[in-house]
Amino acid sequence: MKYSIKQITDLAGVSARTLRLYDQTGLLKPASRSESRYRYYGERELLRLQQILFFRELDFSLKEIKGLLDDPNFDHIEALSEQKKALQTRQKRLKVLVKTIDRTIKNLNEKIPMKPEELYEGLPKEYREQAIENWGKTEIERSEKALMELGKRDFEALKERQKANAAELFELRNEAVSSHKVQDLVAMHYAIIRAFWGTSGSADKQQAYKGLGEMYVSDERYTTIDGSNQPFFAEFLRDAMIFFADQNLQEK
Repeated sequence: MKYSIKQITDLAGVSARTLRLYDQTGLLKPASRSESRYRYYGERELLRLQQILFFRELDFSLKEIKGLLDDPNFDHIEALSEQKKALQTRQKRLKVLVKTIDRTIKNLNEKIPMKPEELYEGLPKEYREQAIENWGKTEIERSEKALMELGKRDFEALKERQKANAAELFELRNEAVSSHKVQDLVAMHYAIIRAFWGTSGSADKQQAYKGLGEMYVSDERYTTIDGSNQPFFAEFLRDAMIFFADQNLQEK
């Protein structure tokens, strides 16, 4: 069977200009020409072109390829075997490079997956078990999943926001819980808690938020400031949270 230049370009993806160049340099001669000088290629030329393309993929120069293919001792099957090995080695290296790129993109997007233990860094070992007891395993696992998806940098930023918010509320502990200054900070506190719970954007959690306020009073770990227990602040925060929940949240 004979193949025209157009058929070869469609089959192999090389341009007519490239085929003419290969003809001029003797790298790939057509099997025959028509009276109108049109080039035609046969099965043997297709196999030689395949070799040229494989060697090009492996970064051989055209001069090197011609020397190899014109060598009387050239073994087609052996060449294919060696090309396969070389391409498989390159494939493995490219897979590693792709993984490196993906990891870098995640890094730049600040979406690096976190390890579960990083969520409880600095907290008592029994914290997770107690949280499950208080809120249920489903709620805790949803919260953990949302926080791990944040990425380490965003998680650290969220903790800093919580710390700053707590410090500002502590400064207002002698104010009326209904004051605008206190309630503005409690609104921020509620948003931060929702981010920790992984429920931002979903229905209000009125009873859960009020329940958290009660926990602040019953468990001193939640309202310990600079290593000192602050029971008065715990009660202030609980009352401010309950006021906020009653005024602004609806359980759905």
